[in-house]
Amino acid sequence: MEVDYSHIKVIGFDADDTLWVNETYFRNAEQEFAKLLSQFETENKIDQELFKMEIKNLPVYGYGVKGFVLSMVEMALELSNHTVSNATISKILDIGKNMINEKVELLDGVEEVLKQLSKKYKLIVATKGDLLDQERKLEKSGLLDYFHHIEVLSDKKEANYSKLLNHLEIKPSEFLMIGNSLKSDILPLVNLKASAIHVPFHTTWLHEQVDVNTNDLKQYQTLKSLKDLPKLLKL
Repeated sequence: MEVDYSHIKVIGFDADDTLWVNETYFRNAEQEFAKLLSQFETENKIDQELFKMEIKNLPVYGYGVKGFVLSMVEMALELSNHTVSNATISKILDIGKNMINEKVELLDGVEEVLKQLSKKYKLIVATKGDLLDQERKLEKSGLLDYFHHIEVLSDKKEANYSKLLNHLEIKPSEFLMIGNSLKSDILPLVNLKASAIHVPFHTTWLHEQVDVNTNDLKQYQTLKSLKDLPKLLKL
């Protein structure tokens, strides 16, 4: 499918699992949590119940490590009928702290692509999660200088993007969004008549998985790697 991107002036990037590794650390933490609570339930069941708890708590805590840790604590209390030890709660808190202190591992070719794109386009980050944690990761990534604007959204629905584009005085027709999540990074922009390119990560959180119809598939492109983006934009 040949798409004309000559009208694009601003490119937005998701952060987690688009610029750097993120979901892998959550998966590792989930496994560690399940082993920690395995005396109360099977690890598979714990994983399923933790996911339900996270979804229930999203409207309260939002996205990110801190909300995830609170959900783990609540799940531990529920699974143990409030008999979980202080030592176990302390270990759960350590899981969260270790996640926050993880190194920022850039995905292959990210900095080279941003350097090339920044010569022609205005680049922004539009991500969701905990504000402090996302600011920390951006600082540690070494990528801040490539971006004109950083926005940490409470959610990534059409209304959130519309508000952001209006605030930055960006026309949807001149905006291109790049991300790994069809639900959060691609379909909302398609609905706003902006452009979007899907760059899948090998692991996707269940909450971000969606079924896509044939009409949607015609409205965005998919790349195997961010390194293919400059060629697609004919740079």
